[in-house]
Formats: sequence, C-alpha cells, structure tokens
Amino acid sequence: MAGLPRRIIKETQRLLAEPVPGIKAEPDESNARYFHVVIAGPQDSPFEGGTFKLELFLPEEYPMAAPKVRFMTKIYHPNVDKLGRICLDILKGKCYLYQHMLLLSFLLFLLSIPCLECKYTKTREVCGREVKQFWACFFMLHHTGPVAFIDKWSPALQIRTVLLSIQALLSAPNPDDPLANDVAEQWKTNEAQAIETGI
Repeated sequence: MAGLPRRIIKETQRLLAEPVPGIKAEPDESNARYFHVVIAGPQDSPFEGGTFKLELFLPEEYPMAAPKVRFMTKIYHPNVDKLGRICLDILKGKCYLYQHMLLLSFLLFLLSIPCLECKYTKTREVCGREVKQFWACFFMLHHTGPVAFIDKWSPALQIRTVLLSIQALLSAPNPDDPLANDVAEQWKTNEAQAIETGI
C-alpha cells in the first residue's frame, strides 16, 4: 500500500479489521485502489440468499470524486443496468470547492435581504438589479461546469458508506429513480412478479 494517500490506507485497514455485516471488501493484491466486494442479499429483501460480486475502484481524485462501483454478478434490479452500473446518488459527481462557496454566498445573500443596502440606490431595500446580478453570476458559474448542486458525493463519505448504501438499495429497490427502465416498470406494475423474475 506504499504510495497511497493515508486516508485510503486507513479506510482499507478499517474495512479489513471491522468488516460491515454482510459485506466483504478486500483490496486487490496488485492494485490497492481496486477492491473485490461481495455483498450477501439482505435478510427479508427480494435478494435474500443471493451473493453478489462487485468491483470498486478509487480514482486518483478520491475522496474529491466518488468511487467507481459496478455489479459483476447479474442482478434484476431497477437501479442496476445490464452492465452492472448502479444508480445511486452518492456515486454521482465530484465535490467542488466553488459549489460550497457559492452555496454559502447564496445563504448569506438570503440572510441579508431584509437589510440589504443597494449600491445603486444607497437604500436598505432589495434592488432588482442586485438580485439579477447575483443570479446572472450563479447561472454563469453553473453553466461553465464547476458548480452543480445535484451532485451528491461528498469527501466526508467513505468506502464503507458507499457499500452500506448499495446494501440498502438491495433491501429497498427504488423504481422511481431507475437505471433499468424495463425492470422498474415491471417493479411498479407487478412487484411480486418482478421479485420472482429476479430470483
């Protein structure tokens, strides 16, 4: 594990010393950023009794970027496509410093509205021009790419959190946010048949 960031080493050590119940995650011998994962189908779920292999990879940008995870075992699940890709919010996107700075700026702007001093009128009223400038700045940043509030990944999350979230997704599939539309449609119209198909 030489040359790895300390955080990855600590997370790996904890995963090995304190494994998550129902989940086995081990780093590959030749690449410590690549993990072999096995998740047991959670009790009282449509996947109970099943064993699912996944691969998890930590990109160079980790923890600023989410791990890459996919199912290697075929699974009939509305949030997993035929290639094993997973629709899970915390696996989406990167965390940008600008995102947090803009959010704080926006909150400060909202808090200051009752006593905002307009630089154009020199009064303590909300000036339409100031508001328009703020939103113009927001949309300019948003459309240039560094800011996107829809990204759910945060550097505060860990490999363990991702694995627990995938385990929870096995317990409670979400057909309203599908990656496999055909499976989601069957799940919505006849859940019992969808579960039977998945077994």
